[in-house]
Formats: sequence, C-alpha cells, structure tokens
Amino acid sequence: MKTQAFNPYLPSFEYIPDGEPHLFGDRVYVYGSHDRFNGKGFCLNNYVCWSAPVDNLGDWRFEGEIYQKTRDPLCIRESLSMYAPDVQKGTDGKYYLFYFLGFEGVISVAVCDQPAGEFHFLGHVKHPNGTILGKAKGDPFMFDPGIFLDDDGRIYLYTGFSPKWITRIYLLGRGSLEGAYVTELESDFLTVKTAPRLILDRKGTRAGKAMQGHGFFEASSMRKYRSTYYFIYSSEKNHELCYATSNTPIGPFVYGGTLISNADIGYKGRTDKEALNYYGNNHGSMLCIKDDYYIFYHRQTNRHEYSRQGCAESVHMDSNGKIEQVEMTSCGLNGGPLMGKGTYSAHIACNLFSKHGTGTYSPLNIMKSFRKHPYLTQSGLDREDHPDQYVANLRDGAVVGYKYFKFDHLKKVTLRLNGAGNGSIQVLIDPSMAPLGETKVQITSEITEVLLSVPELSGIHPLYFRYQGNGYINLRSFTLE
Repeated sequence: MKTQAFNPYLPSFEYIPDGEPHLFGDRVYVYGSHDRFNGKGFCLNNYVCWSAPVDNLGDWRFEGEIYQKTRDPLCIRESLSMYAPDVQKGTDGKYYLFYFLGFEGVISVAVCDQPAGEFHFLGHVKHPNGTILGKAKGDPFMFDPGIFLDDDGRIYLYTGFSPKWITRIYLLGRGSLEGAYVTELESDFLTVKTAPRLILDRKGTRAGKAMQGHGFFEASSMRKYRSTYYFIYSSEKNHELCYATSNTPIGPFVYGGTLISNADIGYKGRTDKEALNYYGNNHGSMLCIKDDYYIFYHRQTNRHEYSRQGCAESVHMDSNGKIEQVEMTSCGLNGGPLMGKGTYSAHIACNLFSKHGTGTYSPLNIMKSFRKHPYLTQSGLDREDHPDQYVANLRDGAVVGYKYFKFDHLKKVTLRLNGAGNGSIQVLIDPSMAPLGETKVQITSEITEVLLSVPELSGIHPLYFRYQGNGYINLRSFTLE
C-alpha cells in the first residue's frame, strides 16, 4: 500500500538541506549536506543518503553514512564542514560525488560503484598542469558544485558564490565572486578541459531584465528536460530557488522565474512582510519522476539556519517549458492532498507565523529577537531515532498551518498540547476568516489532549490553528475525525 508522503519528506530527526535528487534505476536518491540538530554552524555531520522507490515517494529508506570528511586530505580537523554535494553517474557505471570542504575554495571528488555505497576519495578538480582549480590566477572561487553529464558524454561542473559584503571581504583575493561558472571536465571527472566561464552574474544582468532582483547567489544545479537546459540556483533574495534556461549547457541563459520560496514570498505577489514562514537560505534542484516534476528545497528550524530539513513540491511545466512558482505544502511528494482523517505530527507544518509576522533566520539578522515567536524544534540530541519534532512557543496570535487535506465530513479535531498557557485555541481553514471551532485551554508541562468540534467539513482545504491568550503552548500532534 502506498505510504503518505509529507514535508519534510525524511524522518523529523534528520536534517539534510541542499538536496540534490537523482533517479538511479527505479529509486530516487537524495544527496545533501548534513546539518546537526541545534548545531553551531552549517553542515557539521558526515554525508548520509536516503532513497525511495519511484512508485512510493513516502517510503524513504536510510542508506547509511556514505562519506566521512576525514577521507579528504584537506580535512585538518573534524570540525570542518562539508557543504552541498552533488552526484553523477559516469559512463563507466561509477558514481562520482562532488563536494566542497571548509572554505578552501576547492572542489573534491569521491567515487563509488553504487549510488549509496561507501564513497572513497578520488582527488581534487585540477587544471591540466596539476594546479588545483580555484588556486590558479584568474580562477573563480569554487563553491557549491553541481555536476552534469550531458547526453553526448561531455561533463560540466557548475560552481559559484556571490555573497553579501561581509563574506566578500572575508574571501577577498581568493577568486572571483561575480556569479555562476561552468567548467567542462575530462572523462576522468577530475581534469579541467575548458576553463571556467561566467554564465549568470550576481547583479542579474546577463539573463535579461526579468532576472534583476534575482541575481545569482549560490546553489548551482543543472537539469535537462525536453532538450532544454534548466540551471537552478539560489538568488540574491536567499530564500528562493530560481531557474534560467538555455539551448546549450554553457549558455547563454534566459531567466525563467522563481520556483519556490521557503516563506512563500513572491507567490501570488506576496511580499516579505507577508511571509508565511520563518525563512533563510535555500538550495535544491528539480527531478522528473514518472512524468511528474518536483522541486526539492529546504526549510529552517530551531530559530536558526543550522538545522535545515529537506522538502519537495510538485511543479507544473507548460508546453513552452515555463514553470510558475509553487507554494509550500505539507504534502509535496504525496501526489495530492493528505487524508482528512487520522493522526498527524505537528512538524509537517508548512506555515508558521506570529501575530507580528515572521522574519529571516539569516546570520546577518543579528538584531532580530525571535524569543516571542513560534518555531520548530525537537527534544533529545542530534540523530536520536524518535520522531518527536514539534511546534514550540505558540504565543498570543500565533498561527500554524497545514496544506492540504481531503476531508470527508470532518467533525472534530483533537490536539495534543503542552507548555504554560491560559487562553483559547481556534481551528480555521483561512486565518482571515471566522474559526470553524474554538475552545478554552489551560495548558501545563504535561501533554494534554484538547477536543475541538467543527461543523461537518468536506472537500480539499488547508487547516490552521491559532492560539490566543497568555503564556505559550507547544503543538505536538493533531487527530482528525
């Protein structure tokens, strides 16, 4: 029986951002960075892999740890981060893992005979004379590798980093930070065949006027659909993934639009002041699975950018290859709405905001206090195998939302809550409309079940819960009947 798929699509204890999805055989494999719950920096854990069968995208299997950072000769200490990786299957049948360690500005490569086996260090991408790419005069700063094997067997490496001024000062003199670059590689996946070439710039001027305001920031990824090359990247806005298209893998590219924002900013004209989620950086890519297209991305948790989780949404490509921005949901890979009955963990929320709105978790936002804002968190330590992530710190006027359910005469909703609050809980299908039901609550540290009766509800709808009162409450799960 098909398993329902949720967002995030992996277990709630798993923090894998920067997801690069690939189809190998009859399974979808996701390769990404590996954050640590409550970590103090990005991408602190070793790489792991998860996979799912193409006909059951809710049934994810843990493939284990596939690569340890200490296998790279550049790893002088285990505290170094391994940033966003990508994997490509070569014409020799082997799988090549490209990654970026620390801030050395070097692209490393590991290899394995299986898509999720034990990868072994192969080398660093280098010029024909042996100089490591990124270390020669005129080289751009190497960051966020995306590796692409074209139909004709030619291999292209996409990299680039165009940060804000503080990071630019830190990286001064370490290579160009002007945008995204493509470098053709030899068949060994290690040697430069054609020098790096700028394809998108940070100011958004190379791909048409529409790109301005969506200039390149990071997260290079290449896909090819219907003979068109789709370059997916994170824009200067940080929270969104955009795309540009070309008839060749090296451009010129034309800006296509935004695919997803991890706060729904831009969706149907929504501004950052109308954000429906707490947001931060974004990274991911597209995948076509059985003729359906999906965009993989990530969200932030725990009130910072260092515990990110992978999500995915269905996207529609029209006959011209155009893709419109889609919204965040709780049911991205499910192929439709979730069943409007049964028990659901609170952590599959796709909307979360206080009565004062939301904000960005960017490290640059150092003056913002989120003490009175709701957030996603978990109890226990990193990678403890128990799915207990929940929505914490819902204070007066805070709303948590879930999209979408297919209801068949919904009559009551039972919430599991704890915290320290005295007020009321509302259940709604639209935060701007009158609630379907409401009840008074007095919540303590002990988990309490609260019942809300609602008029019979049928059809496809979102579901929201709003707290009004003193103190705070934590939402652990809810049951629909």
